[in-house]
Amino acid sequence: MKITWYGHSAFKVEAGNATILIDPFLTDNPAWDGGWEEPAEGVTHLLLTHGHSDHVGDSVEILKKTGAMLVANFELSNYLVGQGADGEKINPGNHGGTVDCGGFTTTFVNALHSSSSPQEGGGNVYLGNPAGLVLHFPNEKTLYHMGDTDIFGDMALIQELHQPQVGLVPIGDRFTMGGAVAALACQRYFHFETVIPCHYATFPLVDPTAEKFTESMEGSSTKVLTPEYGKPVEL
Repeated sequence: MKITWYGHSAFKVEAGNATILIDPFLTDNPAWDGGWEEPAEGVTHLLLTHGHSDHVGDSVEILKKTGAMLVANFELSNYLVGQGADGEKINPGNHGGTVDCGGFTTTFVNALHSSSSPQEGGGNVYLGNPAGLVLHFPNEKTLYHMGDTDIFGDMALIQELHQPQVGLVPIGDRFTMGGAVAALACQRYFHFETVIPCHYATFPLVDPTAEKFTESMEGSSTKVLTPEYGKPVEL
């Protein structure tokens, strides 16, 4: 499995025959100045945890260019079809559901957050419930992208049901868990082999470094990776 972080919560996951983009916030991402075209090369699947603009990002453009399958909740999938995505290439689901993505499966699990998009004239469009995504591959490690979330006790059930080995964990505080709480979640509820922190060092309102998380993970058997933007790591 090869994982590339593009800052914030945007990742590329290459496993088996699948090349997956998750939450591709690229063009307006202060941490990434490389545009969306290169990260989108060869993409077969695009997965979204929720509908905020700093996660949906360049999804419509990428879907149009690549013909990738969209995996997201029902409301968000339909919303993006209305924005120009191909309605024949959506694979919607919701909490507790598992969808076959061809070569791997995605299970929608809980996340404590919100999900909407501003609309012209004020107000917001409801885009379904936010989720974490658990990816199961036949011959690769199981990966859990937590989305944007706080800690919650039913993380223990996610561990029991899915036993993820790789965690992509939000740590930036204010809109998600902060670093110390995220470390508590990883150590109390999971048996990760590897974690990659995310959702930090992008906007002034979130933590500028992963230091609180990495310090709180010291002494754990879990390996913490803080990769450079756009540099793949092999797991």
